Amino acid sequence: MNTALERNIRAISEREAESEKNASLQDRIADRITRFTGSMTFVYLHLSGFGFWIAANLGWIPGVSQWDPTFVVLAMIASVEAIFLSTFVLISQNRMAAVADRRANLNLQITLLIEHELTKMGALMIRMADRQGVPAAEDPETKEVENEVAPEVVYDALKDSEG
Repeated sequence: MNTALERNIRAISEREAESEKNASLQDRIADRITRFTGSMTFVYLHLSGFGFWIAANLGWIPGVSQWDPTFVVLAMIASVEAIFLSTFVLISQNRMAAVADRRANLNLQITLLIEHELTKMGALMIRMADRQGVPAAEDPETKEVENEVAPEVVYDALKDSEG
């Protein structure tokens, strides 16, 4: 693997680890809860717990008396649980969105830098071709390489095309 690539991977991994380390206690708790509730263990626990509750309250389990025959308590528990779980998921999604925004911004900055550098290299190559008498510099598309791209113009054009 390229040493620059290895260095980049290490730098990004270090930044992500630092970001995780600096997460608030509430964010870490919400992430752990979300991770657990998104697991098959959570599904199995609910299947067995709700299954037992339903079977017991339908009178299907001998020796176990019904304590919620209308399932009102079960519905209330499931509703409250759903409220809290959706809140934890939203907290985790907000954190993940912030990370994705940082990555997208990093990607945009690197792309803009690459575009700037390629524009400069293209202009240099056109000047070198002119000096050597190579006709490539006369091609209109080749001449476009010398023009810097204005990100704000591209952004506005994209925005206009959406609406």
